[in-house]
Order: sequence, then structure tokens, then C-alpha cells
Amino acid sequence: MQKPRTATAVSLTAVPLLAVALFLSGCTSAADPPRGPAPTSPGSVMGAVDRGKLKSLRKVDDHPLWVMRYDGTYDRLQEVRPPTVPPDAGFGCSLFFAYGNSKDPQFARNFDWQHGPALVLFTAPPDGYASVSVVDTTYLGVRSDADFRAERTRKGLLQAPLLPFDGMNARGLAVGFASVDRADGPKSGRKVGSTRIVRIILDRAATVGEALRLFDDYEIDFTDSPPLHYFLADREGDSAVVELAGGRIKVAERGRKPWNGAVNFTFADTPAAERLKDWRYKAATGVLDGAKGVLNTGQSVDLLRTVAQQHTQWSVVYGMTSGKVTLVTGQRWQTRHTFQLPMG
Repeated sequence: MQKPRTATAVSLTAVPLLAVALFLSGCTSAADPPRGPAPTSPGSVMGAVDRGKLKSLRKVDDHPLWVMRYDGTYDRLQEVRPPTVPPDAGFGCSLFFAYGNSKDPQFARNFDWQHGPALVLFTAPPDGYASVSVVDTTYLGVRSDADFRAERTRKGLLQAPLLPFDGMNARGLAVGFASVDRADGPKSGRKVGSTRIVRIILDRAATVGEALRLFDDYEIDFTDSPPLHYFLADREGDSAVVELAGGRIKVAERGRKPWNGAVNFTFADTPAAERLKDWRYKAATGVLDGAKGVLNTGQSVDLLRTVAQQHTQWSVVYGMTSGKVTLVTGQRWQTRHTFQLPMG
């Protein structure tokens, strides 16, 4: 096989806002931490402060993939309404966690959806853990390179912290989601969007156990998305699939080792024999079982390639102890972009 070409790596290690003091002081309280000012509204003109929040934005490839460090605070519970919601194009997604080598655990994810720009986003809120996440900016009204450059549209990126599609924080907790046929959770607690719970988890949870407790605090609203389930893992080896059915939160596959994974069926009502009828889950199971959960970054990318679909938009591997993020856009497997999150 031809050796992959690695794109220019991006490191934010030297950036003061991502200093160790910030991400070691992350929030662990069960109460909501103080919230910062709301981002600029869609109809307003950006001022100097908001322009400063976007000053690190730069293009990485022509998918297009962009990268940005968001400077400043954000309101985790602010409502975000996409200008237009893309039609359901068959949300796929494959996720797995490889923990056979506990010194280098891997969390990997294919995002299978219609084509749209992607943003690698670094955040370091003063009241939460630093993290890196990937955002489909279509949901922010930013659909092209021109939109990233024009002030009228790029200001939508001020809400990017609120819509992470997958990510990892500086404590080595990773989370992503995949669509399922139904999601009907508890109708109590504070209502948040289906991607917003990912932001809350990245900011406030250091372990899978802490993340699971956060699900109890919120009612997840799927108005602007397909029904989803959530896959969580931490660098201590814990993992779980969170599903919402019959007005309850159901936790499946908790602590499975030396690997775990999820695709687009609900574990709660899919017998073990039926799960292997999903070709992606069967393929991933074969590789992960054969390797006893021991995969390095390159092997994790190869497995994502094995289970990719025609509409796989990005493939990402999070190194949960190293902080290394490896990302491929548009199934261009020979070009692997690397980024670095300082770990705490």
C-alpha cells in the first residue's frame, strides 16, 4: 500500500488560551457553571471582540476543511436554529473504541452524511475542559469557502462551539453519535439540542460515568436532527452506548473490553445475532476481535476505510492519551491531517 501523505500538522500547544492552567481547572460540579455572553445574532454586524474570536480561522484542504481556535466564552444553553435544515440524506456513521493497548487507546468515527464543509474546532472555556471537535458548518449557514470568508456568513461560526458532531476533551473523554430509527427519551429537565449534549459532555465530564450523569439532567430535543444514540469512551477504558427509548435513558454495552463500537441500530432491541447482519458492524467486529482491540492510529484509519460508505464525509481518530487527532476528508485516505490537543 502506498504510504499515506500526512498534511501539515496543526498544534495549539503554544497558544496561551490552551495553557495547562485552563484545562486542569475544568468544571466538575453537577450545577451549570456561569455562562458567558451570547454570540452575535445572525442579523447583526460583528464587532472587534467577535472578529477576535474568529481570528485563527484558516483553510486546511479543499473539502473544504477549516480549523479554528475559538477565543472566548459561549452560552452552552443558547438556542441555535439552522438557517435551513438539510434534508435527511441517510445519516450513517460508524464509531469504535480500541482499548487493547491501554497506553494508546483510540476513539474513531466516520461521519456519513451529505457533503458539507467541516471545521476542526479547538475550545478552552474558562469554566470547562479544553477540547477539540469537528463541526458540520452547513448547520451554521456556512456552506462554501466564500461563506467562510464573507463577514455576513462567517459570523455563523460564532456558534460553532454549540454544534460539535464528535470530539475529545483534555481529560481523554471522547463522544460521537449515530442515527437510529427512534429516540424517545425522558420529557423532563432542561431541553437541549441533540448536538448540544455533546458540547456539555466535552466541557463538563472527565469520565464516562460523569457523562452518563449529565444525560439525566437534560431533555434532548431532536427537532432539528434525526433520532440519535451516543457513543462514549474514556482513556481509563470505560465506554458505553446511550440510547433514548420509551421515555427512558438506556445504557448499553457499558465497559465492554478490549473494544467497543456502534453503528445505526439500537442495542436495546437488537439481539446479538442480529447485530452482525449489519455489514459495517460485522466488519469492524472481525478486525477488532482479531486484533484483540490493539490498533494504532494508522490501523484505526484503515478500519474506518473498511467501513466507509459512499457518503462518508470525514473520518477521524482521536488519540485519547496523546491528544493527537488524525482526520481524513472525503475519503482521500492518502492525505491525513493531524492536529494536537494538549492533554491534562
